[in-house]
Amino acid sequence: MAFIDEIIAKAKADKKTIVLPETMDKRTFEAAEKVLKQGIANIILIGRPEDIEKNGAGFDLTGATIVDPFNDPNKQKYIDKFVELRAKKGVTPEAAQEQMEKDYMYYACLMCKCGDADGVVSGACHSTGNTIRPALQLLKCKPGVHSVSGFFLVEVPNCAYGDEGRFVFADCAVNTDFDSEKLAEIASLSAQSFKSLTGHEPKVAMLSYSTKGSAKHDDVTKVADAVKIAHEKYPDIDLDGELQLDAALDPTVAALKAPGSTVAGHANTLVFPSLEAGNIGYKLVQRLAKANAYGPVLQGLAMPVNDLSRGCYADDIVGVVAMTAVQAQQQ
Repeated sequence: MAFIDEIIAKAKADKKTIVLPETMDKRTFEAAEKVLKQGIANIILIGRPEDIEKNGAGFDLTGATIVDPFNDPNKQKYIDKFVELRAKKGVTPEAAQEQMEKDYMYYACLMCKCGDADGVVSGACHSTGNTIRPALQLLKCKPGVHSVSGFFLVEVPNCAYGDEGRFVFADCAVNTDFDSEKLAEIASLSAQSFKSLTGHEPKVAMLSYSTKGSAKHDDVTKVADAVKIAHEKYPDIDLDGELQLDAALDPTVAALKAPGSTVAGHANTLVFPSLEAGNIGYKLVQRLAKANAYGPVLQGLAMPVNDLSRGCYADDIVGVVAMTAVQAQQQ
């Protein structure tokens, strides 16, 4: 069974309510129809009735909840919550209402904050920043987490490495500046994400162009220090580094470069030392190995909000909705 089919089965077993705020795009309605027909999740669509009618024409939206942000009976509750959360930033009821009506992503996050939804999927029409910003302002990070990061669940066909060809690659989408503390936190969050989505135990490799001190540079030291921090703060995670990619994946190479490591040669969760490395790495595997790359999936938020590529297809949205629902099950 393909990974995404397993995720869809998990989502169906405990249906969650996911908001799709991008009702200006027909892909949203195509995806909503598929999600509803397959019973993957309950769907909330935010939009004016005339926009829903126009953009959703021809799609069966039976079972979807349509929320008109201009005439929603719950609107005042969301305005009050917005002001409560952002009053120190000078947000007034009037400003809150204007923001919610202008940007449905804010409305969607407030629905989650007030317990009327379990997660949000956006990004087909908006940048990653415009997806993450409302979530950070209104939902905030999980307790003890300092920043949001992004990962891809990569499934490589006919691959003996990792978890039968399945890996988490992080961070490939969000952070542009990594220090050792942030790398350690990304490692912890990625381990949790791998386990929640696959059900298997993570083995986390902190990647570098050096293995166990084979090279000397500040970039190598940054990763080595992240390993020390992770061992101190997250002792239950099976994590090692710094490791070159071949040492992380190939048992034969691992035996030479990192003998005695429980991770080297068996890694399934790969933490890259920079955004450039992570983004290039997942795209290389996706293109050259014909791998499926699901994401970017966000981690570290108090409630699941996930981004989409603006070039996504409706089936991509369906997959991210399913992953968001499974994340919500783990909250």
